[in-house]
Amino acid sequence: MSDALSDDGSVNQDDSQEDVMTPAELIAKLEEAWLNEKFSPELQENKSEVVECVMEQLTHMEENLQRVKKGDAKASIHRMEIDRIRFVLSSYLRSRLQKIEKFFPHVLEKEKSRGEGDPSLLSPEEFAFAKEYYANTETYLKAVALKHMPPNLQTVDMLKAVPEPCLDSFVFLRVKEKQENILVEPETDDQREYVVDLEEGSQHLMRYRTIAPLVSTGAVQLI
Repeated sequence: MSDALSDDGSVNQDDSQEDVMTPAELIAKLEEAWLNEKFSPELQENKSEVVECVMEQLTHMEENLQRVKKGDAKASIHRMEIDRIRFVLSSYLRSRLQKIEKFFPHVLEKEKSRGEGDPSLLSPEEFAFAKEYYANTETYLKAVALKHMPPNLQTVDMLKAVPEPCLDSFVFLRVKEKQENILVEPETDDQREYVVDLEEGSQHLMRYRTIAPLVSTGAVQLI
């Protein structure tokens, strides 16, 4: 992968930071965000900076591909890599939109209640989409069903009507940074809480709620 991207220099992820990533590191960031989004039951923090940088990188790769002579073996390799990156990017964005549609009132409520300085759950475009989806759903429900009901039943609480993400579902994960004293909740009434240490490089099957903060910090990777 790094060979296919080596025609470009390093990529600056954020103008406000001095952290600079190589193209290979940028794609690795996208793949990590993609897997976490794909396998987590709830919507993850948006990675709009990574998405924008990857789109710029794809444009640069397309331009480089135009300069490759026809029949050169490198062209087909670069084309396959471009297609692979486009697939990962499209799948990542599609997964996020599906979760927004499925849990839209809870997503908007969480975004509204986040503290100042906390990372945003939604990109500006996703926030606009979620609000429009909420408004359209309300309009549809009123036109199709609610207006035909008794007056006391013509309102609906979206937060109660739409199921929340199931944070108690189990996920596979790989530990990137060693974690100590992770409290694991009992699965049955007969069990008690217990503490485990997660060794770097180890893989586990655990309840998502237990390791959700570690996913957000990047200490573990969903697989």
